[in-house]
Amino acid sequence: MRILTISREFGSGGRELGKRMADILGYDYYDNEIISAVAKNSGMSEHYVNDTLSNHGWQNFPITFHSTLGSSAYPQSGKIKLLVEQKKVIENIATLGKDCIIVGRNADAILQTYEPFNIFVCADTQAKLHRCKERAPEGENLSEKELLRKMRQIDKSRIQTRELMTDAIWGDRKNYHLTVNTTGWSIKELALAVAEYTEIWFRRAK
Repeated sequence: MRILTISREFGSGGRELGKRMADILGYDYYDNEIISAVAKNSGMSEHYVNDTLSNHGWQNFPITFHSTLGSSAYPQSGKIKLLVEQKKVIENIATLGKDCIIVGRNADAILQTYEPFNIFVCADTQAKLHRCKERAPEGENLSEKELLRKMRQIDKSRIQTRELMTDAIWGDRKNYHLTVNTTGWSIKELALAVAEYTEIWFRRAK
């Protein structure tokens, strides 16, 4: 079984890279499918689960470095319960024993014992702004200033969630086998190169 995880800066194209690589390699692909499973298991709407786990809602939590899910700072928190459920879903994916790509959600840390191939995707600010504008949902007309604020908030949320769940630091190159800067690249072309590198990495890791 081969597991590939993709962590990414918001707007860097990590999600598209993962999907294209899954198609190239013939791997199962997990992204929003995880949200659907958490929603089903928790009896909550997918919209609520996605909004809670993906980007928002940490402002009221006294997050400190290297906190844990069992910390007394988070008693009876619905958000923490969803994180625990999400962790279970990711662990269940691994037990299926199939080659897969998992985007985000700290899967690299959660599945550490499975020795996954971990990628971090980044890009420069202007490239991320361009991508966000190009792929904005219908009806979303954020200014550049508002987009920059959104990018910072979402990445900050990812950092905080990482600190809550693991000792590893989000974005620290020591935690990833490959860092991919998508600036100036077509994701379609880049996916071919990274997929080839991935196959070589797994062969060498045997």
